[in-house]
Amino acid sequence: MKQQVLNLKAKDVGKYLLYFFLGVFAFIQLYPFIWLVFFSLKSNSEIFGENIIGLPKEFLWQNYQTALVSGKVGLYFFNSLLVTSITIIISGLLSAMASYAIIRLKWKLSRLTLIIFLLGLMIPLHAALLPLFIIMKQLKLLNTYWSLIIPYVAFAMPMAIYILAGFLQGIPVDMEESALLDGCSIYGTFFRIIVPILRPAIATVSIFTFLTAWNELMFAITFISKQQYRTLTVGINQMVGQYLTHWGPIGAGLVIATLPTILIYTLMSKQVQKSLISGAVKG
Repeated sequence: MKQQVLNLKAKDVGKYLLYFFLGVFAFIQLYPFIWLVFFSLKSNSEIFGENIIGLPKEFLWQNYQTALVSGKVGLYFFNSLLVTSITIIISGLLSAMASYAIIRLKWKLSRLTLIIFLLGLMIPLHAALLPLFIIMKQLKLLNTYWSLIIPYVAFAMPMAIYILAGFLQGIPVDMEESALLDGCSIYGTFFRIIVPILRPAIATVSIFTFLTAWNELMFAITFISKQQYRTLTVGINQMVGQYLTHWGPIGAGLVIATLPTILIYTLMSKQVQKSLISGAVKG
C-alpha cells in the first residue's frame, strides 16, 4: 500500500514538473510577441530609455492609428492579404492536381516530372531575383500584383508537391476505382474523393505557403515601387525615417502583421495535426 502511494506521489511530481517545464517553454515562445505588443504602445523615450522591457508607463494607442492612417498599414495589409490569398489558392490547386497526375496517372515521364518539380527546392531566391526582374520587366508586370503572385506560386509548388505526393502514396486506390466504375470522370474523382481526403495535407501546405508569401520581402521590394501595390513587409520597412523614426507605430504595424499568422494557425492547427499524425502512421 505504501509503495502504491509512493508511486502515485512520484507520478504527481513528474506530472507537475512536466507542466512546469511546458509552462516555461510556452512563456519563452510567447514572450517575444508580448514584448512586441508592449513595444507598440510606447514612445521613443521609453523604448530607448530604461523601460524597454516592462509595461509602458502610458499606453499610446494612437500608435495604431498612426500606423493605419499615416503609415498606410491598412492599404499594405490589404495588398498582402490579396497577394497571399491568390497565391495559396493557385498554388494549392495546381500542386494538388500535379501531385495526383504524377502519383495516380501512370505515364512514362511521371517520375522525371516529380524530380524536376523537387529540384525547385534547391533554387535559392537570390539566384532567381535578377532573371525574374528582367522577365517581369519585358512582360510589363512590374508594379502589379502578378509580379509577386507568379514567383510566389512557382516557389511554393515544389514543397507543396513534395508533401501532397507523399500523402497521396499512402491513400488506397479502391475508392477511386469504384468511382470510375460508377461512371465518375477523372475530374469528378479528383474533386469529390481526393480533395476531401487531402484536406489535412492541403492545410499544412497552405500554412507553409502563407508564411512564405506573407513574410517575403526581397521580391516585394524589388518588383514593387508604387505605394498602392506595396505589401506589409515593404510598407513597414518604408516607415523607417531617414533622420527620425517613430518606433511605436512601426511596432504597431508589426503587431497587425503578426495577428493573421496567429489566426490562420489557430484555425487550421487541427488539420495540420491530422496531417502530421497521418503521415507518421503511414510512414
